[in-house]
Amino acid sequence: MCKVDLNSDLGESFGAYTIGLDSEVIQYVSSANVACGYHAGDPLVMDKTVAAAKSAGVAVGAHPGYPDLMGFGRRNMVCSPKEVKAYIQYQLGALMAFTAAHGVKLQHCKPHGSLYNMAAKDMDLSLAIAEAIVEVDKNIILMGLAGSKMLEAGRQMGLRVASEVFADRAYQADGSLVPRKQPGAVIHDKDEAIARTIRMVTEGKVTAITGEEVSIDAHSICVHGDNPSAVEFVKNIRASLSAQGVEIAPIAEIV
Repeated sequence: MCKVDLNSDLGESFGAYTIGLDSEVIQYVSSANVACGYHAGDPLVMDKTVAAAKSAGVAVGAHPGYPDLMGFGRRNMVCSPKEVKAYIQYQLGALMAFTAAHGVKLQHCKPHGSLYNMAAKDMDLSLAIAEAIVEVDKNIILMGLAGSKMLEAGRQMGLRVASEVFADRAYQADGSLVPRKQPGAVIHDKDEAIARTIRMVTEGKVTAITGEEVSIDAHSICVHGDNPSAVEFVKNIRASLSAQGVEIAPIAEIV
């Protein structure tokens, strides 16, 4: 039987601001990417999210981003590899305090937003991220965009790597994501997203926004939890995959 992980970015609320439908979405995923306080999240939210993941039997991963709370980590920043390495280690350390407190093992690290997208094409940034993880805990899995430099860097550093695909994002011919500012970057039609997801998992193919067929490895599927239809979306994706004989499992059971 084919296995795939379902992940979602959670714990992105901050102070008085609530972002996402975490308590509902967490019921349907197998791995949670928890914000570590730089692009979103705060200590109380991190603690609550780790506790919720443990209660739901969901694996916990770190979701570190650029220090850009105002821009939700989606603005490109000019940072040296040395800075990026320190940012990753700082955020891993923060989240690991809460996983330790709750008796939970940190399964993976998935960079957020612009850091994720920039590192996908920048080997120096990717190596900085991989080195940061190796020095903290070499058993942490590095999750990155399918076919990206990040996965290549992780392999070079001896890490286990997980190839991530997106249920609700359009792809370019080179396998990268269509930038959010461009029309058609986000797929809002539930049925289209589900059909694309099943094909990525079972056939290893996705159709680019320009029509080309792109080969893709799908170890983990990201389903975003910050839109009103997120719960229905992830529930339907899980049910559709199960109907196709695909088992949903944490990434540690797959790579």
